[in-house]
Amino acid sequence: MSSNSKTPLPPYANIDPAQAAAKLAQPIDTARFAKAANFAAKGRDDLARRGYAPDGKKRLRRFSTWEVCRYLIPVAPAHLRRVLKAHPDLPQGVGDGGSKWYSLEDILTLREHFAEEGASNREYLPWRPEGLPAKIVAVANFKGGVGKTSTAAHLAMSAALDGYKVLVIDLDSQGSMTSIMGGSVADEWETAFPLIARDYARHVVDENAVRRASGAPELPLDETLNEALQVSPRNLIQKTHWPNIDLIGAQLNLYWAEFQVPVWRMQLGSWPLWDALGNALSEGGVLDDYDMVFLDTPPALGYLTINALSAADILLVPLGASFLEFDSTGRFFDMLYSTFASIEEGENAARRRNGLSEIRFEWDAVRTIITRFDAGQQTDLANVIQAYFGDFMTAFRQDVTAMVGQAGEQVNGIYEADYREFNRDTYTRGRETFDRTWAEVKEVILGAWWRDLQMEKEG
Repeated sequence: MSSNSKTPLPPYANIDPAQAAAKLAQPIDTARFAKAANFAAKGRDDLARRGYAPDGKKRLRRFSTWEVCRYLIPVAPAHLRRVLKAHPDLPQGVGDGGSKWYSLEDILTLREHFAEEGASNREYLPWRPEGLPAKIVAVANFKGGVGKTSTAAHLAMSAALDGYKVLVIDLDSQGSMTSIMGGSVADEWETAFPLIARDYARHVVDENAVRRASGAPELPLDETLNEALQVSPRNLIQKTHWPNIDLIGAQLNLYWAEFQVPVWRMQLGSWPLWDALGNALSEGGVLDDYDMVFLDTPPALGYLTINALSAADILLVPLGASFLEFDSTGRFFDMLYSTFASIEEGENAARRRNGLSEIRFEWDAVRTIITRFDAGQQTDLANVIQAYFGDFMTAFRQDVTAMVGQAGEQVNGIYEADYREFNRDTYTRGRETFDRTWAEVKEVILGAWWRDLQMEKEG
């Protein structure tokens, strides 16, 4: 090396302030944000509609005989072909020769047929106890980017492919789940907001009846609250391109609930704001219409998330195998404890004074799920996280795969991706990532249902 050679300076050294100033645009006013938001909205709509049909609607692809027999119905391809030949009234699929493709509606019909006519030792329809309500699963963590929406969406799709009827509720005003599900939401009145407003309005109506009887001034029941009283959850539910997944969507104005809910709580301190969503789902009979409800929450422990957690039977907490996400998740659990213990303490103090039974928040199960896992680099840290979270952890860790990334670029779930776009092994590995997560979550759900069933029998 020559004596006059120099080591290059780092890129942040010797920046000329005058040249830096010359690169700046004029100072940014608030109107510039509106312009940026408008451009982003156009881009979001364009990206979200990649792969949509010409009419702007999302379509669920068909599934091949190979997929049906490997993943969806426990029958051999040759036996499936014999059954279809013997029963021409059954869906025959489309395509030539032995290469047939079936819609999910076709597959659900075939499941029903095999459940009646097939082998008695095979599970053609998933188990679900009669007479019990749907299980509600909330996917939450107050750190963004941990895979909440992806996890919730793929679990909903897994359950649908398994034969369950699913409702997805998007509580994140970013509306990513709504985009994945091909939903369209015009304003906050097509989100979960009116359900929370309706719950508050009902309490106001009850409170005003008491106040009238005692001659006290009544609380205001404005236009928003009167309109909310007319809303039913079924007014908000929209069909998706999945025949057995329905959606209550979200859009930006849903965030208004985070400002409005505390105002309502100040006006009527006895309103249990955390019960609003759960009340709407149970009182409206929605839980009898579905097998499972998946709640996608915003990356914050705000009022919408509190409602989701209060309504949930099962809580799933995705996190990456990094120190920051482990630390953040631990703080999330600490905040959950502080929030719900504080609610219990405050409510129960009043209930004891009034001779009422105390309340207690309780979940069937809580599971943390490691997402975006790279076994080559993160195994040691994942093992540490596993050791500290113990029985809160799922055993399987969701691997990072090329298939997951490619599906995400198309605003799709991996189950919506055509396996012919991938190497067969790549598809199988990518699908297994979410199949195995679903297997663990399904086991928790079925175990909780079974326990409920035994408790009901006992009395």
